[in-house]
Amino acid sequence: MESQRNFLVIALVFVSFLLFMKWQEDNAPQQAPVEQAATNPAVSTPAESDDFVPTGTTEQAAPQQATVANSQLIEVTTDTLAVKINTNGGDIVEAKLLQYNETNEDDSDPFTILQNGDHRYIAQSGLTGPQGIDRTVTGRPIYDVSASSFTLGDKESLTVDLTYVSEDGINVVKSFIFTRGHYDIEVKYDVTNNTAANATVQLYGQLKQATTIASGSGLIPTYRGAAYSTADTRYEKYDFDDIADAALAEKTSGGWVAMLQHYFVSAWVPQDQGVNELYTRSHNNADASIGFKAPAVAIAPGETGTTSAKLFVGPKDQDALSALAPNLDLTVDYGILFFISQPLFWLLTLIQGVVVNWGIAIIIITIIVKGIMYPLTKAQYTSMAKMRALQPKMEQLKARFGDDRQKMSQAMMELYRKEKVNPMGGCLPLLIQMPIFLALYWVFLESVELRHAEFGLWLTDLSAKDPLYILPILMGISMYIMQKMQPMTIQDPTQRKIMQYMPVAFTVFFFWFPSGLVLYWFISNVISIIQMKIIFNQLDKQQK
Repeated sequence: MESQRNFLVIALVFVSFLLFMKWQEDNAPQQAPVEQAATNPAVSTPAESDDFVPTGTTEQAAPQQATVANSQLIEVTTDTLAVKINTNGGDIVEAKLLQYNETNEDDSDPFTILQNGDHRYIAQSGLTGPQGIDRTVTGRPIYDVSASSFTLGDKESLTVDLTYVSEDGINVVKSFIFTRGHYDIEVKYDVTNNTAANATVQLYGQLKQATTIASGSGLIPTYRGAAYSTADTRYEKYDFDDIADAALAEKTSGGWVAMLQHYFVSAWVPQDQGVNELYTRSHNNADASIGFKAPAVAIAPGETGTTSAKLFVGPKDQDALSALAPNLDLTVDYGILFFISQPLFWLLTLIQGVVVNWGIAIIIITIIVKGIMYPLTKAQYTSMAKMRALQPKMEQLKARFGDDRQKMSQAMMELYRKEKVNPMGGCLPLLIQMPIFLALYWVFLESVELRHAEFGLWLTDLSAKDPLYILPILMGISMYIMQKMQPMTIQDPTQRKIMQYMPVAFTVFFFWFPSGLVLYWFISNVISIIQMKIIFNQLDKQQK
């Protein structure tokens, strides 16, 4: 019964964990609803643009100036990014990641993370407040720019300046500063007040995305939606349903807002001086935004004020994210076991740095983890071996009591007592090991480093399913061998058949899993078979 129980426990814990993660997403405590009319940070400017511009914190200003120029798209190319900026508002409406392809084909296009097509996903920024030009200009300002394309070339950094002069004398230079090797972009405003009165502006940045974009499948549950961090909350998801139900309204020093998807993330990181306001907005349930407003900047007549923030658009690189803002690396969504997953990922990358091949790194870390947990495994298999030694006596009881389950159960408990065997003795070590295996599962699922990583032979992408289904079949065979090495003490014929078909069911289940995960599971099974063989032989020698 021990082996059957172990299989059932594995399946039950695994499925329960996935259900719990899904339940958390659907039932996490929500923010108190915000009265949109009273405190809604978002009152769109009317007229030509449907862009959402939040109102300033201190007062509102009615649009009063008309746009007179035509907008254009300018292109910026660095070693990591190819972006398009619309001079209408200065929003980034397209971003391609030049070091990540859409597929693992050599001629594949760079991965597009931001786009302004049918599934809109853009990064907006502007100035709100009494003299904020994205509030005072109808349809948002159209900037002037010196060229239609910019290239980083051999330089270490590239600054792209957009300029705008308002009718009332507010001069704005909006600068995008790109750095070689980086996916974060500094967005800086230099505002010169050429009026006779004080001017107040307030920087805002937001990520707007269509809510109809598909997320992960039921078998591979990956998250697509918003998230944020404050001084009090390290990391909180806020999915599209949450945004539709209630507007987020948080005030914090520092913090960040982000849009997450499998392997990639975009995030606005405001400065940590003063109090930032984080907000969300639903746009007719078709689009959703999450954004921030920085503290207001007061500018005296004749003076220039500056405000800025950073925009990250790129892969979930934990080192880059943690260097950019506290807790931003938590967007690599390892779930509630992140504190186990993070050191395992560190170890995995350390091994990969030596062996180069991610598949070999997976094999080595599996061997290491199984080796560290060998004492627990030994306790589990020792208990299993004792159960196996009772098999002849169990068969005698079965022949004696037949279908009388009550007497059979009583006789079994008496046998366990006499032989000093705890039928649950193998479960505790197994339960202790499960969080580690689940943490490894999320590491293999979430780490962008494994995306399109080649192992060798037919396995050209460890993040995709095995195209020939060889690994799932090998995994099923290894599972069948493990099952045969363990005692079958279930008496019910139906349950016995279910247990016999369990390896087949798991094999089919793993057909659609990323091959990196299946590789890990197969190697883990092979090591378990070897450990089981060694432990059983040792116990047999001791008994002789």
